[in-house]
Amino acid sequence: MTVKHSNRRYSEITGRAVLYAILIIVAIYYLIPLVIMISTSFRDMNDIRFGHLIDLPSSFSFEAWRMAWSEVQIGARRQLGLRPYFINSLLITIPAVTISVILGAVNGYVLSFWRFKGSNIFFALLLFGCFLPFQAILLPQATVLGKIGLSGTIPGLVLTHVVYGVAFTTLFYRNYYVSLPGELVKAAQLDGAGFWRIFWRIILPLSTPITVVAVIWQFTQIWNDFLFGVAFSSPQSQPVTVGLNNMVNSSTGEVRYNVDMAGAIIAALPTLAVYVIAGKYFVRGLTAGSVKG
Repeated sequence: MTVKHSNRRYSEITGRAVLYAILIIVAIYYLIPLVIMISTSFRDMNDIRFGHLIDLPSSFSFEAWRMAWSEVQIGARRQLGLRPYFINSLLITIPAVTISVILGAVNGYVLSFWRFKGSNIFFALLLFGCFLPFQAILLPQATVLGKIGLSGTIPGLVLTHVVYGVAFTTLFYRNYYVSLPGELVKAAQLDGAGFWRIFWRIILPLSTPITVVAVIWQFTQIWNDFLFGVAFSSPQSQPVTVGLNNMVNSSTGEVRYNVDMAGAIIAALPTLAVYVIAGKYFVRGLTAGSVKG
């Protein structure tokens, strides 16, 4: 028994060691590009030009970060940094996430507890919106934005992301709410509570896990969007993804690897921070409504 127990213990330790070794190798493989990006962003172009791109910097410099963020003069040409685009992305993302999450919560609440004739068809049509590719709505959306006077504006981009994202948030909330006991709503109705009071006092306080999922999903989708940003914006309303593309492709002559890398990190920082801070809540929220009761 002792020998069998020792062999089993040895096998468990060996298997765990092999698993951790594989995970470490995979993590290193995926982190190498990020390490190279960060290292290059702190290097001087002379250091990059006469050295190797993947070498560690001989000295740290924040000049590339300043150039990527602020407007700088390069010879006779003025290069616009990412700051105005970054602000545009904030002005687009924050209201679009807020509105789409609220609409999704209300839609999910209605479709779960206040069913009406044709509610299943309505939900199916909303669900169909999740599978529409971006390219399929470019021309219709451009026509609508032009007719209502929002073409090339930040409110127009907010409206676009709300319309496209509300199908996803409705799906999230509806699937979560059907796992909640319907007796909660029935008991509140017997006590005289109405539609909005039940929603604000009972349903919404129970919605924290799925709200985190919806916010992270929408924030990531909207912040990283490029197609809507380049199709429906003007030079004054372009988001940070379009600004990064403009900065990288507008370089003339020598390619400034350090500035491009710094700009890419700046553009990715908000979504990276969201996942680092709230990533575990995202996973919990996805599984919170998987088991009814």
